[in-house]
Formats: sequence, C-alpha cells, structure tokens
Amino acid sequence: MIQFAVRRLFTTLPTLFIVTVLVFALVHLLPGDPARIMLGEGATPESVIALREKLGFDRSLPEQYLRWLADIARLDFGNSLRNLPVTTLIAEKLPITLELAVLSTLLSMVIAVPVGLFSALKPGGLLDRTLTLLALCGISLPTFFAGIILIYIFSVRLAWIPAGGYVSFFENPARNLTLMILPSVTLGAFSAAVLSRYMRSSMLEAMSQDYIRTAAAKGARTFTVVVKHGLRNALVPVVTALGLQLGTLLGGAVVTEQIFSVPGFGNLLVYSVYNRDFLVIQGLVLVIALAVFLVSFLVDLAYAAIDPRIRYQ
Repeated sequence: MIQFAVRRLFTTLPTLFIVTVLVFALVHLLPGDPARIMLGEGATPESVIALREKLGFDRSLPEQYLRWLADIARLDFGNSLRNLPVTTLIAEKLPITLELAVLSTLLSMVIAVPVGLFSALKPGGLLDRTLTLLALCGISLPTFFAGIILIYIFSVRLAWIPAGGYVSFFENPARNLTLMILPSVTLGAFSAAVLSRYMRSSMLEAMSQDYIRTAAAKGARTFTVVVKHGLRNALVPVVTALGLQLGTLLGGAVVTEQIFSVPGFGNLLVYSVYNRDFLVIQGLVLVIALAVFLVSFLVDLAYAAIDPRIRYQ
C-alpha cells in the first residue's frame, strides 16, 4: 500500500505541471493591464511602466512563469495587487470554502445513499419513480436558480433563515451553522441527485449477484442481505463518483458563495478576476487542483477499506 501511495503521488507531478502551464497561460490571456487597473485611469504612462517593472510584468511570459514556479517551490505565491501575501489570502478563505464543501458533501451523501437504496429495492415502483423524478429535477436545476428559490421561500416568505452572510464557527457556532444551511443545501442538492443515480444503478447490480441470492437462500435477514452484502459492494462506484463530484462542488461554490455572500474561495476568485490579480487567480486555481488530486488519492485508498477484496499493486 505504501508503494502504491508513493507511486500515486509521483504520477500527480506531471499532471500538476500541466495544470500550472494551463493556469498561467489562461490567466495571461485575460484582457486588461493589472498595473493600469491598480493605478486607475488617470495614471501617467510613466507610473504604469514603473509599476509593471516593479511587479515583473515587463518580463517575457516564459521568464514570469519560471519565476512563479520557483516561488511556488518555496511555498511563496507572491503578493496580490493589494500588496497582501497570496498565501495569507488563501489561508483566510480556505477554511470557509472547506466548511461549505464538507457540509455539502455530507448532506449529499445523507440524501443520496438512502434515496438510491430505496429506489433500487423496488425498481419501477411508485417510490422509485417519485425519487427518480426528484433526482432528475435536482440534476436539471442550475445552482444559481436553486439558491434564488431557496432564498425566496425560506428567507423572504417564511423568514426562517437569513438570506446571506457569514460568521466564523469559532465565534458563534449556532449562527455559523444557521447561515450555512441554505448554501450547503444549494450546493449539495446537485451532488445528491447525481450520487443517488449512481447509488441506484450500483445497488441494482449488486442485488442481482449470486452471493445475494445465496445469502437470502441461507435465511439471512433482509437487512443483512441488503446492508451487509449489497450496500457495501455497491458503495465502491459511489465513492468514485463522490471524488469526482469535488471538482463540481468547488466550481459550484464560486456561484453559491456569490449568491449567499459567503467570503470564501469563490468570492475571492471573482474579485481577483475582475481586478486582473494574476497571482491570486493562479494561486487559487492551483490550490483547488491540489485539493482535487488529494481527494482522488484518498478515494483510491478508501477502496480497500470498503471492499477488502481490492489489493493495491
């Protein structure tokens, strides 16, 4: 397992290199001059040139890229246009987006597993058709539209939950969780719908296997047959899909944080794109890519825990 983990980590290095090239190239395709944006429209050409030299934007793109890579190797992501360390900005925003992603993931699993399980137990029945319809609605509904609907119902009409804002969990846990309900539901609904479909199809396949019929023929209880023999084997594809959903969750967080005024990664990313803050954009995208790789790695390790028949080579 250790050899597998080391080999898996080394295989991510070329992918990370490609990510850094793509991020750097795409960010520098954005129109606009960061130096002029910082100084304003009334800035003189001399001051703009001086600031470009100070920020290193007067150098060639390959030279800027190599300097950026060298800084990353020292865990130095540079300074933002507001002269704040990018690592500090990321460290401030990361816990907020991480909390939103964790709550959304937990919510999606709590919904998806029982929904997929009950759908698969009686395929084609009224409950299966109803849950399938709800899942398709969840997949089809855009995140921003779901967020607006939730705000209208629970904040405007019922006045149960605030429409937006954020308070740190360590300052006021109850207020924090209350404010995170609507963003988590908005972000987790899509993943719950997708994962429930994976869970249903995987459970249907598991329940049609010979070992399930053998367990039932031996007189095992229905709960034991479904949960111990069926559910455990059906979870492997769902865990794979859950890892893939992280990228979707982080992408959806950009929109969700804007709708509910949550000051996380998404909020910072949008602000940085508007202001052409290249180093912040590059740092954020790189951290998101690392998070996706880390989750993918953990998912690979989780396979053996779920199904002991799986061996790493």
